[in-house]
Amino acid sequence: MNRSQRSKWLWIAAGLLLAPQTWAADYPAKPVRFIVGFPPGGANDLVARVVAAKLSPRLGQQIVVENRAGAGGNIAHEFVAKAAPDGYTMVLASVASLAMSPGLHGKVPFDSVNDFAPVAQVVDVSSLLSVHPSMPVKTLKEFVARAKQQPGMINVANPGTGSIAHLSFELFKATAGIRVLNVPYKGGGQAVVDAISGQVESLAGVISTGAPHVKSGKLRGIGVTSLKRSPILPDVPSIAEGGYPGFEASGWLGIAFPAKTPPVIVERMQKETIAVMAMPDVREQLQNAGLEPAVKDAEAFRGYIRSELNKWTRLIKDAGIKAD
Repeated sequence: MNRSQRSKWLWIAAGLLLAPQTWAADYPAKPVRFIVGFPPGGANDLVARVVAAKLSPRLGQQIVVENRAGAGGNIAHEFVAKAAPDGYTMVLASVASLAMSPGLHGKVPFDSVNDFAPVAQVVDVSSLLSVHPSMPVKTLKEFVARAKQQPGMINVANPGTGSIAHLSFELFKATAGIRVLNVPYKGGGQAVVDAISGQVESLAGVISTGAPHVKSGKLRGIGVTSLKRSPILPDVPSIAEGGYPGFEASGWLGIAFPAKTPPVIVERMQKETIAVMAMPDVREQLQNAGLEPAVKDAEAFRGYIRSELNKWTRLIKDAGIKAD
C-alpha cells in the first residue's frame, strides 16, 4: 500500500470515528414519529402526548404522535421493530406488548428483547383491588380470609383477560394462595359500572379507573399493586403492606427505538426524556391521571423488560391463561 492509499484509508477511518459525534450534533434533523399502540384518549395516548409536547422544544423538532391501534399494541411494536434504525421512529413501549403478549399468544411478530433499543421507562400503572361497600371486608387480610373460607365463590371483575389488572390480580392470587371467580369484561368501564351497582362483589382494575369511586365511597379500596401507596389514594395500603412483603405488579410504559439505532441517538433521547420526566408540571399531569412517574435509564429499562417478560410468561403458563 503506497502513501497515497494509506492517507485515503486514514481519512476514511477518521470519518467513521467522528460520524457518531456528527450524528449526535445534527440529530434530529427532521420530525420524529412516536408510535402508540392504542387509540387516542386512553392512558397510553396521554403519556405519549404529554412527553412529546415537552420533548419537541428540547430537541428542536416536532415529535409526532401516531396512533396505530390493534392487537393489544402489537401492531405498533411490530411496525417499529421493522422500521429503519435511524432515530426517527420510536414506540411507546408497553408491558402489554413486550412482557405479556408472548405468554398470552405464544408467538408475536417481534422479539421483546432483541428487536428494540430501550431509551427509558417513564411511568408505572398500578392496579387496585376494591370491593362493593356491602361486602363485609375492610382489609386485604379479611378479603383473603373470606376467599379461603369460600374458595371459588367471590367474584372479581376485571377489564379483560390478559389485561394488566387481570394479570396483576392473578399474581396476587398465586401469592396469597386463594381461588376466586374471575369475571372478565371487554374494557374497564362496564366492569366499574357493575362493581358500583353491586352486580359483582369486587373489582381488579387500573387505579385511575377505580380511584374516583373509592374517593366518593361507592367502592372500598383494599390494596394497590405498587410497592408503595399511590399518591392518588394515600389511604389505601399497598398489597406489600397488607401482609405480602415485596409484592409488586405494575404496568409500565417507556420509549424504545428499533434495535441497532446508533447509541449516540439513544443517549440523546434518553437524556432529554429523563429531563422531561423531572419537570413538575409533567409529573403533576401524569399523577392526576393516576399514572406514577417512574424513570429507568436505557440500561435499567432493558434489564427490566427482560425480567418482566420472564415473570409474566411464567405466571401466564402456570395459571393456564389464554388470550380471548
